Amino acid sequence: MSDAPGAPGLPPTWCSSAKDMVGCSLGASRLWFTLGAGILNEVYYPRVDLPQIRDLGFIVADDAGFWVEVKRLWRYTLELAAPGSPAVRVVHHHERFELILRIVPCLHRDVLLVEVSLQGDPALRPYVLLAPHMGGTGNGNLAGVESLRGRQVLWAQQGPFALALLAATAQQGDAIGRASAGIVGASDGWQDFSRNAKFTAQYQSAGPGNVALIGELPRQSVLGLAFASTAQAAATLAVTALAAPFDLSWERQMTGWTRWHDALGGAALRESLPQLCAAQVTTSMMVLRTHQDKTYPGAMVASLSVPWGNTRDEREGYHLVWPRDLVESAGALLAVGALNEARNTLRYLVATQNADGHWFQNQWLGGHEHWSAIQLDETAFPVLLAAALEERGALHGTEVAAMVQRALAFLVLQGPASDQDRWEEDAGINTFTVGVCIAALVAGARLLAPAAGELALAVADYWNARLEDWTVACDRPLAKQYGVPGYYVREAPRQAISQDRCTPEEQRLPIRNREIDPQLPASEQVSLDFLQLVRFGLRRADDPIVAGTVKVADALLKVDTPSGPCWHRYNEDGYGEHEDGRAYDGTGRGRPWPLLTGERGHYALCRGEDVLPYLAAMARMASNGGMLPEQIWDSAAIPARGLAPGRPSGSAMPLVWAHAEYLKLAASRLLRRPFDRPEAVWDRYQGTRPALTRIVWSEAAPASQLPEGCALTVVLKEAAVVRWGTDGWRNVREQETRAHPLGVQVLDIDAAPLRSGSTIDLTWRHGGTWIGRDAHIAVTARPATPR
Repeated sequence: MSDAPGAPGLPPTWCSSAKDMVGCSLGASRLWFTLGAGILNEVYYPRVDLPQIRDLGFIVADDAGFWVEVKRLWRYTLELAAPGSPAVRVVHHHERFELILRIVPCLHRDVLLVEVSLQGDPALRPYVLLAPHMGGTGNGNLAGVESLRGRQVLWAQQGPFALALLAATAQQGDAIGRASAGIVGASDGWQDFSRNAKFTAQYQSAGPGNVALIGELPRQSVLGLAFASTAQAAATLAVTALAAPFDLSWERQMTGWTRWHDALGGAALRESLPQLCAAQVTTSMMVLRTHQDKTYPGAMVASLSVPWGNTRDEREGYHLVWPRDLVESAGALLAVGALNEARNTLRYLVATQNADGHWFQNQWLGGHEHWSAIQLDETAFPVLLAAALEERGALHGTEVAAMVQRALAFLVLQGPASDQDRWEEDAGINTFTVGVCIAALVAGARLLAPAAGELALAVADYWNARLEDWTVACDRPLAKQYGVPGYYVREAPRQAISQDRCTPEEQRLPIRNREIDPQLPASEQVSLDFLQLVRFGLRRADDPIVAGTVKVADALLKVDTPSGPCWHRYNEDGYGEHEDGRAYDGTGRGRPWPLLTGERGHYALCRGEDVLPYLAAMARMASNGGMLPEQIWDSAAIPARGLAPGRPSGSAMPLVWAHAEYLKLAASRLLRRPFDRPEAVWDRYQGTRPALTRIVWSEAAPASQLPEGCALTVVLKEAAVVRWGTDGWRNVREQETRAHPLGVQVLDIDAAPLRSGSTIDLTWRHGGTWIGRDAHIAVTARPATPR
């Protein structure tokens, strides 16, 4: 045997994101597995953000010219040992054989077991194919075949990560026959079969590069895929696991997961649902639990997949923590009674909050930032999780006041406009973001001393009272076309705060993922983001502006698919496959998102409608194994690319956020109100826009108008002396700000004597340094009624 030629090999990629199943052990084992096309896809170790292989699949051949790679047959069935228990049985069907796989992780060891049984034509035998991507990449891997303590070991290593693949017969003897290491695209086992229609080449080692391993198996065997810091250590783990009966691990997995489900509230959610939806509840619970890390309890990645992964090698994919997705998922865990898991998520968020109060846009599990843009909803969501746990008496000694105070201070100083919306694309005032922030300010105020909470409530009331002024387009072409009084725009520019009115018609809002930006005015871009206002109790479902926006959004964003209705994020979105089905590559065309079907279902619930059609539609959009995708295909079928209307696209699957939305919609159906509507928010607003009584002026929200009779509060980050006067700097006075318990500096300006037509002029200094600019606030007549 010699070294395999052809290094470094083809550029590596991950598997398609089209997953059939995800799973892990509920024991100490630190690995997570995914299945796609009926074979193992990425396996993660020792954390849920670190994939170590691309896939592990099989060739069946007869050494006489016939061979087939089973994943390319696309003729397989998949079932679990028990509902919601990721012990998976896969059967690949062919005219000459059936290949039966049972896949289960060890309970306590970092080993994945695969039972292999080939039935049918006795001339056939199976071969295992393994594509290592150690350390989260297919580049720079080493691989080899060795004999260790009398057993054939297929190994791979890169840096501190190693794997070993061994196999055992029914008598627990060594089961791997001929074996080889190769370079992908040059000397790997698949290329050998492609060129020779049988296994001929045997190389002892391969790499560094994009490597692959192949091993000949008997018709019945059990594989042990183990991970450790060295190949020898991994082999020791694998042999230890193979020394126990496979059925022992199978039963342990099934029993452990069944007990976990039985201890929670999934049964209540399933009770009145049809079988399709009830099964999806169980699967979604399993998906959420599987995505939790074990090194960092409470942390969850967005997906155990890489969107369009078969076109790229990026490690991060969706293997990152987004605070928004994390809290949405923790809320779903609350909905099914998984209080401990949700509490761990809150504790993780407490640990990863930045000193100024915000969280990173997304981060690695250990808290290191990946992308660092500011998304204000991601600062607000952890506060809502704390409030939700507190409402249920489930904080269990977790002190949250300091975290909440820092987060709310950040919102007050930075809001209501955000550097990015929840779709991570544009800056401005977004109804979803502002709605979540208002809810956090109100719910968080209950977790603070009254003196600290009063400013949070004042800011919430101010933003809530001004929301339509900032974000509603009236008398625009879309309003006239659909006969509505006005509608919430997707994103209003920051200037709306200082102008106290929505974007002017000519203001353009970039669409950042299209090959050519359509240059649409902000007033012609609509999303479903406004539905959060109803869901959180800030507006009623029958509010005329809400109802008008629903009419416009349904006309522009809704797609009726064979699976049911689904909605685009916003019109002219470009995040999705190209028209011809090519993978998204920085540009494309946006596709409908099943989670938005769930959000639309929550709105229907608030209107008193049955949400079962929305639950059923989402369930029909899932993969055969029940995995909910980020997006579904909404154009004509392209069979060659596996794209069919109403079925998953090549985007992330499963998307944990989508599974969370499904569970919350099921829980909301039982409650007959949104499960995640904060109690404090409903108590304060009950869906009604409050009267404007106070303007809260800040550098981020420099209001230019003060309705007559309104109070005026100036909020600054640091202690300052504010110099202010009226009507061109008359009656000038200087006043020091005071430290507010919320962690900001405030000054209440006595504007009560001022009448419409007056102007307040102000500036300030920190120490002896003036800020170098003036602000001017016009006192205006109070509108008769809020719009």
